[in-house]
Amino acid sequence: MIVVRPSTERGRTRLDWLDSRHTFSFGGYFDPNFVGFRSLRVINDDRVKPAKGFGTHSHSDMEIVSLVLEGALEHKDSLGTGSVIRTGDVQRMSAGTGVSHSEFNPSPDEPVHFLQIWFLPEAKGLPPGYEQKAFPEADRRNGLRVVGSRDGRDGSLTIHQDVVLSAGHLEPGRVLKAALAPGRSAWVHVTRGRIDLNGTMLVAGDGAVVESEPRLVLHAPDEEGDAAFLVFDLA
Repeated sequence: MIVVRPSTERGRTRLDWLDSRHTFSFGGYFDPNFVGFRSLRVINDDRVKPAKGFGTHSHSDMEIVSLVLEGALEHKDSLGTGSVIRTGDVQRMSAGTGVSHSEFNPSPDEPVHFLQIWFLPEAKGLPPGYEQKAFPEADRRNGLRVVGSRDGRDGSLTIHQDVVLSAGHLEPGRVLKAALAPGRSAWVHVTRGRIDLNGTMLVAGDGAVVESEPRLVLHAPDEEGDAAFLVFDLA
């Protein structure tokens, strides 16, 4: 079974410096049909104008993953971490017992486009922590690259939840198949182009629930350009 969450039906927050699309209920946006999926609670598709950003704010008991699609994002937190994440970089911040941080576009003239993803942790009160790694497009081309997992497999970030987060990239005409174990479900989110998922067409910004399917078959149409997407394998 595949249920599509169309990009055009997502919630939206628009400010003079921010354009954010919400796949699930977030902040002032609430949809009783989309309050999360299994341990996945937030996928915010954020575009921030140059020299603007989110001021210091706090989180607790949440696994927060940020993935930059275009541009750069400067991160500072109460753990003493200060870094800039760029296109292809993935960051994981475990809020645990509590952490404060800010996210800012350091460029004076270029916007930043990034995804902020939240998971419920496997336990409350975990120690706060931070990781950041680069996953070049070449590592994802015509395949899936694990970028986050419970056990940090294959050099991925460690997420304190039973989830495997993978990034994929397909050239036109290419097909990718991935098994889905019994009892597990998937969420697929398209970040670029168009993807045929088990016979259902998805475009950039679309998401889809995949349940009771033995495998995912992802196909980038011949007549289209490259496609990029995330696959969340969830307990």
